[in-house]
Amino acid sequence: RNTRELQESVMGIRMVPIAQVFNRFPRLVHDISGQLGKQIELTLKGEYTEIDKTVMEHLGDPLVHLVRNAVDHGIERPEVRAAAGKPETGQVTLEAYHRGGNVIIEIRDDGKGMDADRILAKARDAGLVGPNQQLDRHEILQLIFEPGLSTADQVSDLSGRGVGMDVVKKNIRGLGGNVELESEPGKGSRLTIRLPLTLSIMDGQLLKVGDETFVIPLIAIVESLQTLPESVKQAFGKLPLYRLRDEYIPIIDLAALFGRAEPSPLPERALLVVAEADDQRVALRVDDLLGQQQVVIKTLETNFRKVPGTAGATILGDGQVALILDVAGIARMAAGRDTRAA
Repeated sequence: RNTRELQESVMGIRMVPIAQVFNRFPRLVHDISGQLGKQIELTLKGEYTEIDKTVMEHLGDPLVHLVRNAVDHGIERPEVRAAAGKPETGQVTLEAYHRGGNVIIEIRDDGKGMDADRILAKARDAGLVGPNQQLDRHEILQLIFEPGLSTADQVSDLSGRGVGMDVVKKNIRGLGGNVELESEPGKGSRLTIRLPLTLSIMDGQLLKVGDETFVIPLIAIVESLQTLPESVKQAFGKLPLYRLRDEYIPIIDLAALFGRAEPSPLPERALLVVAEADDQRVALRVDDLLGQQQVVIKTLETNFRKVPGTAGATILGDGQVALILDVAGIARMAAGRDTRAA
């Protein structure tokens, strides 16, 4: 107990309020808006949200770039906003909050949004997208993070060199997080950064899938259960569903998803781990629950590459390497939305 309390105290010391990063932005936005002749009001929310000191040290530069982009590319000049029926003063909001085992940081603006057709045309010119390749709006917006893609008409002191967004994404990924972009023409854009609370230690549940051991963050687990045959529903061509208290949850066979076994029908008393991420619940089919323990998180990207469906790896007490599952990534893979998984 004493050792555990000492460890929790040390981990608590590592947590610092994100205000240490946020506090630099009012001056930055004021200076840039004056330089560009724009009227911009910056709103900070959740600045006392705590985050690991190591994450904080690597977060400053990516946030500066994203806020500059919102001010430079997002918010229009006062006369343009007035002509579009908007208030002359543009709004930029920087917000941080906890959700599950993550820290979420949002950068929102009410500017002109992004032109998907223009981004796609630039990407085709740069050879990033094939001439006949069809992409939906969400996929087109994610092209912003590709190296060398810039939609700026001219290079300025602030931006437009075609570098930056790819580096931002790489830095966020290096912290074990991810970044998502949403934008609506004429309404504005929202960038969402999702980061782990700490880079070092997490409470995990060990799972057995075939002959492999995986770790799932304890904070992502809702409950574990054995299936009842009458609660399993098979939708044609889609994932089977499990009815749990009037809610239908997709069942994901981890062994089949990771290529460890052929897809097989659900046994009568199969073991499911119901997990939640990004406001979505999934039921992971596993062979056994081994126990809970704290694990030290190791990133795979430094020495290998990003592996879809995983948030990193850890070395267990017996020297075995176990992959740490990313529930949101697994849900995307199972739904076929993560094309890298192939």
